[in-house]
Amino acid sequence: MAERSKILIVDDEPFNVDLLEQELEDHGYDTISARNGQEALDKVATEAPDLILLDVMMPIMDGFTVCRILKEGEATRLIPIVIMTALDALDDRIKGIEAGADDFLTKPVNDRELLARIQTTLRLKHTVDRKLGEMSRVRDHFAKFVPEAVKRLVTANPDAPELAKRECDVTVLFLDISGYVRLSERLPASVLNTLVERYFSTFLDRIHDAGGDINETAGDGFMAIFQDTISQPHAVTAVDSALALLAATDALNLENHEHPLTVHMGINSGTALVGSTRFEGQRGARWTFTASGPVTNLAARLAGIAAAGQILAGPETIRRLQDRYRLQRLGREPLKNFAEAVDVHCILGPASQV
Repeated sequence: MAERSKILIVDDEPFNVDLLEQELEDHGYDTISARNGQEALDKVATEAPDLILLDVMMPIMDGFTVCRILKEGEATRLIPIVIMTALDALDDRIKGIEAGADDFLTKPVNDRELLARIQTTLRLKHTVDRKLGEMSRVRDHFAKFVPEAVKRLVTANPDAPELAKRECDVTVLFLDISGYVRLSERLPASVLNTLVERYFSTFLDRIHDAGGDINETAGDGFMAIFQDTISQPHAVTAVDSALALLAATDALNLENHEHPLTVHMGINSGTALVGSTRFEGQRGARWTFTASGPVTNLAARLAGIAAAGQILAGPETIRRLQDRYRLQRLGREPLKNFAEAVDVHCILGPASQV
């Protein structure tokens, strides 16, 4: 019999906890709870949950701080954290991404969306756990055959997987599934999970093939970071990747007639505060990057206002693209938390296309 997943519910409102406990236990999950951030950290240390549902506004320690502490911990960084908030969804999403959150729910929580996001996130966690276990066994088996010089290169600083954050010039891309909440209300959670997994597997392959790094994946979207390569600058790589993702979506929709998906994206370039984390994967060690600051915030805002099928880019990205693409200027858009309106363009395709 499969082991039941254990979910930690962190909320200072007993009524909210009771509702979530009843809903989750009815669907076969074990639950534990904490009333504030510090108690949540204590529960994680003693109970080892498989997933955390984390409220934002709490006494003693807020949810963003809890998330950041857990994601910085060697033993806890791979525990999925779903942030629940009754505040402005986009503001909290940006803060949650910077803290390392894996997914987001807006209160009042829709039952079907809750289950869809939990199932998707747990499936990803179990896949990561399995792959890490396989890599650990393979690495241990071959360790004694690796020449010492290579071994020192591959395992340099094994006890310090995170590098200090530094300023880097990057292009940030946010992708979201259009109408995800409506889909979660219309489709069974298992059907929606299968759809998202199918599309995102293709999307993530496209990003990795282009040399990008996936920073955060959520139930309905992800953030990718691009840096310069030998072949071309990162702004061009990010836009080429965005267009490839739209093409991949169209191709998948030809096979998926019953429940076709649409996506929308926001792209922005500039200097961001970037930190690196080393993970083991099928292709060996890989560094994934976390970027924070106004560049990331603007990319998220652009994704937030993009319509289905649109790729919106900020002015610095557009400046770097020169004449490579066909563009539609949408004008200056007032965006929350930005003092001045931002000049926004929609990317239509390569300039060579008629």
